[in-house]
Amino acid sequence: MTRSKGPQDEGRRGALKKIALGAGGIVSLPILGQSAASPSGARAAHQHPGGHAATSADANWKPLFFDDHQNETVIAVTDLIIPQTDTPGAKAAQVNRYIDLVLSEEEPAKQKRFIEGLAWIEARSRKLHGKPFVRLTPEEQTALLVPLADPGNKDPEDRPGVEFFQEIKDMTIFAYYTSEIGMNQELEYCGDDYHADYPGACTHPEHQS
Repeated sequence: MTRSKGPQDEGRRGALKKIALGAGGIVSLPILGQSAASPSGARAAHQHPGGHAATSADANWKPLFFDDHQNETVIAVTDLIIPQTDTPGAKAAQVNRYIDLVLSEEEPAKQKRFIEGLAWIEARSRKLHGKPFVRLTPEEQTALLVPLADPGNKDPEDRPGVEFFQEIKDMTIFAYYTSEIGMNQELEYCGDDYHADYPGACTHPEHQS
């Protein structure tokens, strides 16, 4: 199901453009029905200045870090964070490939934390539904993630999932809005435009004296 962009989307686009291009700041983004703060895009930009636009579009791509099931789970979660609307979502932008590349170069402690987060999502899915997250219906997946998307959720049982969701959400936002799809189709970024003529002098008569 698609939707057209409204004033809120235009404001979101401008704010996310600043984050994706490394300006930093806080953005309110409607994700899974929640309002989410995302200050970490600038940090990611310093670590990987090329952004997701630099990752490979090779059809024979294989994960460097994830196993196949972990990769499928990342695809499912990230595509719920930024789903397809009137522009493609995280899956089409291959956000999973960016996250896999970043984690393949991370220190072991961060790699371990992310894998433990995926395992937590998987365990919650099996506890609630008796099957892996990727085999849930979209409605079941969304219902599982909504409590985790609330940074105000103080339930100790949910805390690992809340922290993991914040991490994968931040990575998803940065990866998507530095991908070709995110920058060109969603943000409508025109940074590669140029002016054939650039007059160097002011042409106002009152300023000529």
